[in-house]
Amino acid sequence: MIASIRGGASAFVAGAAAVLAFAPVGFQPLALVTFALLIHRWTEAPPRRCFMAGFWFGLGFFLAGVSWVYVSMSEFGGMPPPLAAFATAFFCAFLALFPATAGWLQARIPAPAAVRVCLLIPAAWTVFEWLRGVIFTGFPWLAVGYASAGWPLQGYAPLGGVYAITFLTLSLAGMAWLLFRRVRPTLALGAFIVVLGAGEALRHVEWSKPEGQPVDVSLLQGNVAQEMKFRPERYAKILETYARLAGESRAKLIVLPETAVPNFLDQVDPGYLASLAEVARRNGGDLLLGVAYREPPRSYYNTVVSLGTAPPQIYHKHHLVPFGEFVPPGFAWAMWMVEIPMSNFSRGPVGPPPLEVAGLRVAVNICYEDAFGDEIAAQLPLATLLVNVSNVAWFGDSLAPAQHLQMARLRALETGRMHLTATNTGITAAIDRDGSVLGRLPQYAEGRLEVRAQGYAGMTPYAHLRDWPILTLCLALLVTWVIIGRIQRR
Repeated sequence: MIASIRGGASAFVAGAAAVLAFAPVGFQPLALVTFALLIHRWTEAPPRRCFMAGFWFGLGFFLAGVSWVYVSMSEFGGMPPPLAAFATAFFCAFLALFPATAGWLQARIPAPAAVRVCLLIPAAWTVFEWLRGVIFTGFPWLAVGYASAGWPLQGYAPLGGVYAITFLTLSLAGMAWLLFRRVRPTLALGAFIVVLGAGEALRHVEWSKPEGQPVDVSLLQGNVAQEMKFRPERYAKILETYARLAGESRAKLIVLPETAVPNFLDQVDPGYLASLAEVARRNGGDLLLGVAYREPPRSYYNTVVSLGTAPPQIYHKHHLVPFGEFVPPGFAWAMWMVEIPMSNFSRGPVGPPPLEVAGLRVAVNICYEDAFGDEIAAQLPLATLLVNVSNVAWFGDSLAPAQHLQMARLRALETGRMHLTATNTGITAAIDRDGSVLGRLPQYAEGRLEVRAQGYAGMTPYAHLRDWPILTLCLALLVTWVIIGRIQRR
């Protein structure tokens, strides 16, 4: 019993420590250490113990990494703190079932130690991480591959996306375990060096080429406190803030955050919209405005609309946030506990064409949508630039904004496109196609980020095939060793 408690506690601490590999700390080698500890717990242990070790590791990982869920429910959603704490813990416990099941599955498959730690465990983890990003509309936050931003493994993003990097990260952790245990150390060290070296070399490959001339872009950050955003007495001040920031810009493309105007488009003063459009025309370009949109009889959308020289174009958000933007069937009863304005949106169409603005073909995505790399890649090759508009003020001064920016860096790498993100309170940033952050505004400060945006053409291997190659590889590894194990038992 005591050994079991100690084992669970050590796995919990290792999982919580793994969060330091992600933004804002971003020390990626720590992911190798913490996952090597989990691999050690999973090696030669029976399935039930592997399940529990995976559960406690996952619980520590998600409680430390997505604690901002509590902030959005309690501080801004109005849920009583004890109930918000329980809901957060329950949510994290549910997420922990995915690594727990991965541990159970790999333990059911007989294999030599080197194969288990370098291939089977990475394959099982990757499959269940992908499932976590799909089931119940998906929650792919803190996929292990995101910790690679700025490190050698990011070179694999244009080839296989974030899940391929997840597989390689756990495989490197397995190699580290082999080195520590002195199991085939020469082979493990050689493979470790080759994987990292190839990743570093791939970072210098240009998968896309410039298209057209660079365009001046202005990303606006209004810094409207979430608790003030939907108060009627603050409405005029919010509109004045964005009108002033836009009017001061001479950029050809001006981008405002998600729901920058906290109202339905048809209820916004036409004179105000005309003034924004006039600013865009004065600059010889366009303006992208985040605003809610409604269509009779009962369709409501989280929307970006273009104003300016081009004909008005509209993007409706497709991948909505459960409970935040729509109520899952059967859960209407839960919404009496929270107060989230505009929380019952409709889904926009799948695979909309890019918005043609300021001489660019812009693939727009709204907030949570850029956590789904395959959906962003589906807008290529037409799109030459990625633009995300967000309002992560819902998560307060937490880890969420930095984690969100880190995910955006992977989207730029996967697609070979610049990625611009305009947010309400931060982090507003410009990301180059190599994942480097070209510029950013400080959080909780009003301002404009002026950047030169280059459109790019071409398709990375990931944009062609998306997540299917790495999923096929992982499933093939698991099935192959199941078959080998059955043959050996005969």
